Amino acid sequence: FEVVLYQAGYLTIDKMIIDEDLEEITYKLKLPNMEVKKSLNDSIISALTKNNNPNQHKLPVIKALKRANLEDLKVAIVSIFASIANDNYRKNDIYHYEGFYGSVLYTYFQALGCDVIGEDVTNHGRIDLTIKINNLIYIVEFKMGDDDAMAQIKEKNYADKYLSLKQDIYLVGINFDEKKKNVSRFEWEKV
Repeated sequence: FEVVLYQAGYLTIDKMIIDEDLEEITYKLKLPNMEVKKSLNDSIISALTKNNNPNQHKLPVIKALKRANLEDLKVAIVSIFASIANDNYRKNDIYHYEGFYGSVLYTYFQALGCDVIGEDVTNHGRIDLTIKINNLIYIVEFKMGDDDAMAQIKEKNYADKYLSLKQDIYLVGINFDEKKKNVSRFEWEKV
C-alpha cells in the first residue's frame, strides 16, 4: 500500500536509514505538504462515508472548532457518524471499539488542517486526542458505553500540560454506543 502511495506522489522519502550490520536500507516516508495531506484525508473520508462531498461535514466542524461552539460540534460529530454507510459495519466488529470512532474524528480534524495530536502523552497518561486551532486547545477523551470520559480527563489532570500556553482550553468527553454506532454522551467544559 505504501508503495502505491509513494508512486502516486502521496508520500515522499523523509529519510533513508542504513543498517550496515544487516546490510539493509529502510526508508521513512512522509506526506509532502498540506495539499496532499488534505487530499488524502478527503479521499479517506469520502470512501468511509460513501459521500463524494466531504466538505458537507467539514464546514460545520471547522466553524464549531474555530468559534468554540461545542453544541454545534456535537451536532456535527453526530452527523458525521450518521453518514457512515451501514455496509461498512458488515462482516466486522469495528463499531465495538473506541479506536474506530477516534480514528474517524482524527482523520476529519486532520483534513481540516487542525494541529492534531493522537495519544498525546502526559505525566498521568495519554489524551486520546488534542486539537489546536485558533489559539484554542481541545482535550478529547473517547469512551465506549457508560465509562465516564470527562472524569478521566479531570482525574488525570490532562489540561495541566497546556496551562502555561495561556490559551482557552476545552475538555471534551465523548461516549459512543455500539448499537447506535454514534455518540451517546457529549460533555464539555472550559478550563
